[in-house]
Amino acid sequence: MGADPVIPPADGPRSAAVLGHPVDHSLSPVLHGAAYRALGLDGWTYERIDCDAEQLPAVVDASPADRVGYSVTMPGKFAALDHATEVSARARIVGSANTLVRRGDGWWADCTDVDGVTGALAAFGDLPAEPTAVVLGVGGTARPVLAGLAEAGATRVVLASRRHNAGPAAACGRVLGLEIHTMLLTDHALPAEVAGADVLINTVPEPGVRDHLQLVSHARRLFDVLYQPWPTAAGAVARDYGIPVVGGDVMLLNQAFGQVELFTGRPAPRAEMAAALTEALGR
Repeated sequence: MGADPVIPPADGPRSAAVLGHPVDHSLSPVLHGAAYRALGLDGWTYERIDCDAEQLPAVVDASPADRVGYSVTMPGKFAALDHATEVSARARIVGSANTLVRRGDGWWADCTDVDGVTGALAAFGDLPAEPTAVVLGVGGTARPVLAGLAEAGATRVVLASRRHNAGPAAACGRVLGLEIHTMLLTDHALPAEVAGADVLINTVPEPGVRDHLQLVSHARRLFDVLYQPWPTAAGAVARDYGIPVVGGDVMLLNQAFGQVELFTGRPAPRAEMAAALTEALGR
C-alpha cells in the first residue's frame, strides 16, 4: 500500500513549500532544507505558506513553474486530497493527504503520514510481528495511525474516543483489514485493554489528553503523536513509570523522508535530516 513511483526532474533550481494555518511552527523547512543541502541540490528552496483549507486550491493552482510539491499540514489535508487530480491508494483509504506532487498538468496526492507511523513503531525495536494496539482519539490523525498499524502487521486495535463518534475511523480500520473495537475513554474496561495491548498510541491533543493520563501508567509502550513541548503530558507519565516512549518527532521525521524522495526522485539523506531535526528541537 506504499506510494506510487513519482520521479520528478531533479536538475536545475526547484521549489517546494509547506501549506498550513498556522504554519510558522512547521519544522518541514528544517527537514527539507537539510535534505536538499545533503543531496547537493543547489538552487532548491522550501518555504512556509500560510493558508487554510478554503485557500489551498487557489494557492496550488497559482504555483510557480518550478514548484515540485507541497507538504500539507492541518487544516488543509482534506482539501489537498479533494483538489488532487490523482490520489494514492492509501491516501484514498485514510481520506486525507499530507503531500502533493506535481505530475504533468495536475497534482498527485499521497499520505506519507503512514510512513511516519510505521517509522515510529519501528523505533521501539521490539514490537511483535502482529502487534495489538489501543488508539486514543478518532480524529484526523487516527486514520493514518491505523494504516501504519496495518502496514506494521497489526491485527486487533481498540479505538477509544470521548464521544460515540468512532464510526469513520473504525470503518477505515476495517477496510485496512484490522479487527476494530470501539470504546469510550471513560469505559472502566479500557485500562485493562491498554495493559493487554502491545502499544498505546495517543492522538488526543493537549489539554484534552490530560483527563486520561491514568491510562498511560498501564501501557507497555507509548507512541504519542505530539512532540512539543517535550516531554508531552503523556510522555512524562510514561517516563515516570519507566515505559518506553516514542514521540511525534519520530513520526515527523519519517513522513518527511517520503516527501523528499517524492519531490527529488532521490533517496532521502536520513542521517542529515535526523541531525537537523534534533538540533532544531534542542534535544
